[in-house]
Amino acid sequence: MNWQGIDLRWAYGDLLLSLSRQTRCVQRAQDVLHDALLRFAMSSHPQPLERPNAYLRRVAHSVLIDHIRRESRYAELPEQALDCGDAWSGGMLPSAEHLLDIQQRLQALQRILDCLPARCREVFWLARIECCTQAEIARQLGISVNMVERHMMRALLDLRTARELLQP
Repeated sequence: MNWQGIDLRWAYGDLLLSLSRQTRCVQRAQDVLHDALLRFAMSSHPQPLERPNAYLRRVAHSVLIDHIRRESRYAELPEQALDCGDAWSGGMLPSAEHLLDIQQRLQALQRILDCLPARCREVFWLARIECCTQAEIARQLGISVNMVERHMMRALLDLRTARELLQP
């Protein structure tokens, strides 16, 4: 049985078996195979492929790598933690690398905010963290709404400049 030049018996036999060995889970292997078949069907080729099975194997390998990378961002939660009823009751926690990345980003943001003038920092905090309106901030700090807008613009421009400097 052929589909777009691919022997589906081979795909659901040999290729699925190979993916099952690599993932150690038949359901994950089926997900990878189905995603690979979708990518194969959606790809455009100016000429018919000489070896569509080999191409599908390469696509499946790439899809498998994508699945592994996506899953590696999370770590399994120990059984005793699942009984606590905490926010991570889904059974997965962010990986240590992901948490470190978030921590480093927060530290960089804190350094940028520390460089702002005190009033800009205060206005930014009230607006973005405590979700106060400009009128509430003006009333709370005893300044005009126009000054609140100016302080917010200054803070946002400084944050944008810092972000542009940090990105390659």
